[in-house]
Amino acid sequence: MALLEVVKRELAPNGILRAGINLSNFLLVSSRGPDGTPEGISPDIARRVANAVDLPLEFVTFERPGILADAAGKNVWDIGNIAYEVERSQTIDFSDPYVLIEANFLVRQNANLHKNCDVDQQGVSIGVSERSAYDLWLSDNFKSAKIVRAPSIQASHALFWDNKVDVLASLKPKLIEEIDNLEGVRLIEKPFTAVKQSIGLPKGSQNSVAYINQVIRSSIQEGWLLDRLNYHGMASRLGIPLY
Repeated sequence: MALLEVVKRELAPNGILRAGINLSNFLLVSSRGPDGTPEGISPDIARRVANAVDLPLEFVTFERPGILADAAGKNVWDIGNIAYEVERSQTIDFSDPYVLIEANFLVRQNANLHKNCDVDQQGVSIGVSERSAYDLWLSDNFKSAKIVRAPSIQASHALFWDNKVDVLASLKPKLIEEIDNLEGVRLIEKPFTAVKQSIGLPKGSQNSVAYINQVIRSSIQEGWLLDRLNYHGMASRLGIPLY
């Protein structure tokens, strides 16, 4: 049997590719169509995969990444556009990343916090969007600071602006957007991690992962991904991996 047919059966045994899309990341889903269809680089890459395997596409939307991850293996989605993290890899196989998003700390100007390592200390509280990739990274790597989780990116930012936490951990483009015209706060310039936005598949999908990796590499090398990022106004905000 040809590889493409193997991949189609492995990916979508029902004949329709169901793509799980996380709606909470405005960098990846930048708008919605008149009928509610998500628009942005995440839906675009799902369409690219569907076209490559010659399958009709159906979007399955989720309000938060953690809910999308929880649906892995439950016959809800066939591919899930979600960031790679070690914890998630226990239940999800991941493709290579197609974009990178830096995550940074925002602190108040007078805080004695100048490096990322300074933040992980007793008495420091960090606001973060719960079960985001960078929340999972902090959970794995920070041992002393208190991590305060909010149900969304915007809610995590509200924790900081309402003086309920000392530090805000968030996506760098979102932080820059908010602090551009504000005083009294500063960014710790070095990112504490980079979110690897990838395509997730149910465990045991080795043929499909390899095939999707080829689609991702060609999308980058042929300039398709950069064209789509420019179209959505995200080329200066998202990094493209080099292969």
